[in-house]
Amino acid sequence: MNRIISERIRYVGVNDHSKVSFEGLWPLPFGVSYNSYLVIDDKIALVDTAEADFHSEYLSNVRELTGGRPIDYLIVNHMEPDHSSLMKDIREAYPDIHIVTNAKAVPMIKGYYGITDNIIVIKEGDSLSLGHTTLTFYMTPMVHWPETMVTYLAEEQTLFSGDAFGTFGAVEGEIVDSGACLCGWLGKTENCFAGFSDEMTRYYSNIVGKYGQTVQAALKKLSGLEIKRICSTHGPVWEQYVPEVIGRYDSLSRYEAEKGVCIAYASMYGNTEKAAKALAAELAKRGVRCSLHNIGAENVSYAYRDVFKYDTVAIGAPTYNNDIFPPAYNFMYGISARLVKNRKFFAFGSYTWAGASVRLLNEMAVKLGFELVSEGMSFAQGYSADKCSMASVAELMMK
Repeated sequence: MNRIISERIRYVGVNDHSKVSFEGLWPLPFGVSYNSYLVIDDKIALVDTAEADFHSEYLSNVRELTGGRPIDYLIVNHMEPDHSSLMKDIREAYPDIHIVTNAKAVPMIKGYYGITDNIIVIKEGDSLSLGHTTLTFYMTPMVHWPETMVTYLAEEQTLFSGDAFGTFGAVEGEIVDSGACLCGWLGKTENCFAGFSDEMTRYYSNIVGKYGQTVQAALKKLSGLEIKRICSTHGPVWEQYVPEVIGRYDSLSRYEAEKGVCIAYASMYGNTEKAAKALAAELAKRGVRCSLHNIGAENVSYAYRDVFKYDTVAIGAPTYNNDIFPPAYNFMYGISARLVKNRKFFAFGSYTWAGASVRLLNEMAVKLGFELVSEGMSFAQGYSADKCSMASVAELMMK
């Protein structure tokens, strides 16, 4: 991998092909990258660090790309440990380094790493000269932690964006999007943005999804900057596809969606599952894009992705203890916690002696402001096409 991004910027990050789940929750079938950057001038700034497991590889990258020069500043855009956990190692390797961050990060640095000295506290709009180049800092609170900020290198119109504009997936080929590929897709014909598209949406929906308002505030604040390069902490360095990447985050944070249906179900004895598959089949007959997720068996990460992707959500759950079957309830709660808006909604599910799940799912959907496609479909005991017409439901969803 070529680590020289430009005359002044170097890439010192690492790929993680071993971690099974991000934050202990979200699957990583394509791995993930932990991106860190050097800005080299009369003085040198290191922007963020990497995950602790990569101590040796990371420090080797840093030493190689600095050419033996000392690092003057460590810029801390985000304190989440996958980006900050090598802070003490950097301090030990470069004892004269100054940590540059905002006031909200200072107690986190002390709490995580016991560091209290050589910290330069900056605020909105402050700048730091490296000689011929200047770094300027902008606060982006709750994108997606309270201390998050971004760093702008005006001379190269480069935004070091922290987790903003990030994506799951290790990066193969080159780090810059003109030659970067999603792990396992090297040599495919898809362009870089298309290759990472689903993993970007999944990353946003899983990690950032609740914070649409603060993402919008950050986009508005940064709209006055000329941005020709985005150096995020996860995924490729974006140069060719900067408008597409910013557009995707703008769309996701507005809860905009394409026409289609995310079908998510949990089934005890297979009857609700039969109904879910029947609905998917009817939609497919009509050329409606849809996805089908067994949230009782698979990680909900992918279903959350498709809730953000499509404009209609269909949730199937049997009645359980006169309530919603727990996997479906938890999923619906997760949609609510992400403050998802502007969706159409359909509930369905089986029961044996008293049906409650469909009514309760509808109540949750109404509280979110979702538009009910119909009153839902609650059916007793076993599923059959004669008992439940999914064809009529599919027709309603096409309107």
